[in-house]
Amino acid sequence: MYDVMAIGNALVDHEYVLSDAALEETELTKGHMTLAGIEEQQQLLAYFKLANIAPSKQAGGGSAANAMYTFASLGGKPFYACRVGDDHQGSFYLKDLLEAGVTTSEKSIHAGGVTGSCVVAVTEDGERTMQTYLGTSSDITADNVEFEALTQADWLYIEGYLAMSESIQPAMTRLRQQAGIHNTKIAVSFADPAVVQFAKDGLLNILGNKVAVIFCNSEEAKLFTEKKQIKAATRTLLDYCHTAVVTDGPNGATIAHKPDDKSEIEIYEVATPAVANVIDTNGAGDNYSGAFLYALSQHYSLPECGRLAGEVAAQVIQQFGPRLVSQDYKDIAHRVLFA
Repeated sequence: MYDVMAIGNALVDHEYVLSDAALEETELTKGHMTLAGIEEQQQLLAYFKLANIAPSKQAGGGSAANAMYTFASLGGKPFYACRVGDDHQGSFYLKDLLEAGVTTSEKSIHAGGVTGSCVVAVTEDGERTMQTYLGTSSDITADNVEFEALTQADWLYIEGYLAMSESIQPAMTRLRQQAGIHNTKIAVSFADPAVVQFAKDGLLNILGNKVAVIFCNSEEAKLFTEKKQIKAATRTLLDYCHTAVVTDGPNGATIAHKPDDKSEIEIYEVATPAVANVIDTNGAGDNYSGAFLYALSQHYSLPECGRLAGEVAAQVIQQFGPRLVSQDYKDIAHRVLFA
């Protein structure tokens, strides 16, 4: 049995620390994710080499994978569906997840494919800007999905980046139908403002009639709902879900909950721990979603879920890379949930 089945893009992160001026030279949009072909990514890496900007870290990445790494490290049992190449990077990626307690399937491995990679540019303010080459992950289909795992899970977690993939949409429809048959709750993370800007139709397809939970940040919420205020945007998201979780960095999170049409809307404001030195925001939203979903799966209240998620995300942004070591997650859970 699994607490959650997740599906997402499999990417190995390559992090670089650079100045705002150097980032401007790349022509990437700060704070956003940009899709690229292999040649474009090679050009970016060539620029870094020419500018004597060396990589600071390589780590397993991908939005849903980061969330499931967090979920497993806190004590949950996740299954992760993805697509990697039968190469060194793919082996590194799946091994990294397995060691954290995230179950995957041999269906994830595509012979001859190249594992996707993400160049993460981290500026001095800690903001992350990404250029992503999806590799074989862009061709993920129903053949890479272990549908049987969903029949054993209480939750289905979907990353928003998949809204940009046409090949996965039939599998998404099948997963939603199967979730309905087995009363599996669905959680969707918008993942990045670029998803809302350029793939809103795909996102709406993933959301279907309505899902249990939506995770997004304030920029994504405003873009999606076309509302200027966070609280109004959060309320509007309830047209698409029963619980909307909208993060706003150091300003905390707004959580709106409406279990059914007859209920009153519940609104919770959950503060974010103060962080004096933000080093790297890469993976912060993913960790927030994974920690929140873990606490929710263990039947904690929404404010308690928000407090755990906020503490985890606050710790993540004080280091390089999108993931903590497993023991750090456990220590945070004991401090926040079991104190």
